[in-house]
Amino acid sequence: MNRPTIVLIVAGHVLFWLLNYWFVAIGSQLNWNGFTYASGSLAYAYAYGLFFNALLFYTQVFWLFPKIYVCNRKVKFYVLSIAVIIAISLIETYVDYIFHGIYNINEPLVGSFNANSIFHIIYSIAGFYYILKFEHKKTKKTNQKLLEETYKSELKYLKAQLNPHFLFNGINSVYHLIGKNDVLAKETLLQFSGLLRYQLYESSTHILLEKELDYVLKYIKIEETRRGSDIQLDYHIKLENPTMKIAPLLLIPFIENAFKHCSNHEDNSTNLIEIKIEEAGGSLTLNVTNSYDQQINENTAGGIGLTNVQKRLTLLYPDTHQLKINKEMTNHIVDLSITL
Repeated sequence: MNRPTIVLIVAGHVLFWLLNYWFVAIGSQLNWNGFTYASGSLAYAYAYGLFFNALLFYTQVFWLFPKIYVCNRKVKFYVLSIAVIIAISLIETYVDYIFHGIYNINEPLVGSFNANSIFHIIYSIAGFYYILKFEHKKTKKTNQKLLEETYKSELKYLKAQLNPHFLFNGINSVYHLIGKNDVLAKETLLQFSGLLRYQLYESSTHILLEKELDYVLKYIKIEETRRGSDIQLDYHIKLENPTMKIAPLLLIPFIENAFKHCSNHEDNSTNLIEIKIEEAGGSLTLNVTNSYDQQINENTAGGIGLTNVQKRLTLLYPDTHQLKINKEMTNHIVDLSITL
């Protein structure tokens, strides 16, 4: 907890006790336990009464709850809480007895003890629930930080998962194009270097959707060059608002998975990959369909980062995304929608 926050909390507590005292002892004409506003005795009685109330409140906050209750010593906690309440009630009743003598107040001490005990129980319970709520918020904030750190770690891990197989195939594709189609080789190499640069340097917590989709398009074109006429590829990318932001590297694992597990039949017309990405009204949809060979892919795991990206979706867009993955007889279908 930073210093300004601590100062604000302390100031808030001081203000509460001052207003409490002013309202009862000065701002109203209350009589309590024989002490009256008119005689001036209430101002003194409520001053030490409020002191004992605060003492019980902060005993819960700084000692009983953190040192005993949190350590799962519940029986000891309740016994000590009751003992402290009784002890402080007896002390305050004795102080009342002294002031009764000073101001010639004829008030039964049993009544004073009972009234003091009731207020002490209330303030003790208030202290308990105050620190309980405070610790709950603190734990929630800590958990949120852990989630953020987990996300950052997973993003770093995903960046580090650059597929050596894809790296090899990318370089191999460029190699085979050199001498045959130098213009295409240069273009492919440029796209490939852009992919590497994006994965290593440009992806941060959230980036422009336009950049992410440009990365996806470069990847698709490299795979299109690599697979050539072996597959029937159809892709469509439509962007309504390029200034929208998205967590990076969320879409690519599903697309990579499609290329990795696409069927490789001799009849290339049956090797199909369809990719459709659309953003409209702040909602992004991704539909990826690829044909697959059931026998070859029956026991094959998903593409690189697929499990990782599903976890990240749950972490980053817990209530604003829907992911459906279906396997039909010959097609693998991914439907993802995210509210950005």
